[in-house]
Amino acid sequence: MITLFGIPIQALLGQLLLGLVNGSFYAILSLGLAIIFGLLNVINFTHGALYMMGAFVAWMGLSYLGLNYWVMLLLAPIVVGAIGMLLEKTLLKPIAKLDHLYGLLLTFGLAMLIEGLFRSFYGVSGHPYPPPAGLDGVANLGFMFLPIYRGWIVVASLSVCLATWYVVERTRLGSLLRAATENPKLVEAFGVNVPRMITLTYGFGVLLAGFAGVLAAPVLDVSPLMGSDLIIVVFAVVVIGGMGSIMGSIVTGLGLGVIEGFTKVFWPEASTTVVFIIMGIVLVLRPAGLFGKEK
Repeated sequence: MITLFGIPIQALLGQLLLGLVNGSFYAILSLGLAIIFGLLNVINFTHGALYMMGAFVAWMGLSYLGLNYWVMLLLAPIVVGAIGMLLEKTLLKPIAKLDHLYGLLLTFGLAMLIEGLFRSFYGVSGHPYPPPAGLDGVANLGFMFLPIYRGWIVVASLSVCLATWYVVERTRLGSLLRAATENPKLVEAFGVNVPRMITLTYGFGVLLAGFAGVLAAPVLDVSPLMGSDLIIVVFAVVVIGGMGSIMGSIVTGLGLGVIEGFTKVFWPEASTTVVFIIMGIVLVLRPAGLFGKEK
């Protein structure tokens, strides 16, 4: 048996896979947060609750309507994104010009409200959600068995993250979004409806959270607590990568997931705190984050 530092290589590869899966969730959730903060300057604490909502919408679609995973992978994020746009228009827009603290407190309260509503209807116990047919088995790679669905999570998350990065950083639409945050009146002079763009951007940011929720449903039990268990780590990822940095969120999310996975092998007691230890070190050495821009 091949070992590394006395640990079987299969165990290390298994933790690498687990780290990539967790990192995929960190990346896609922190990407949504980075888009909302970078383009709208809103610290969105409802992100975890909307991630949970995406998983529940997928579960309800299957349980009540018989809609399969692939339909809900498209439909649930759209539903969550529409709810996000409604929240932005009715609650966040009136306080847009106030201090960031007001937005943070409002979204934190909304997260508690959404979680409380789901807890009152569904309790705190988890609800199973089966993986789709064709992705429910394992693949024998020779040196390890790879759960096919977990491999799909990594592929789907990376594809969505890189496509989002390309749109924001390399297209005319992304240029307009960035320009609208710097000088909205100038962008409006070119005939662009900036308020509508802001609403759609917020909707897309929370759509990513809903998409992550559907991806997570077959891996985790669908529970009202699943968002609150994850959101603090995701905020730490955003801080480490750099608030508002798209690529920083993707790279840092995946990297920290892998580091967290390997920490479970070499130092299990530190696996739940390693992300926050890294955050503290980064904030001391580079307050703007690894990919953030120093002001």
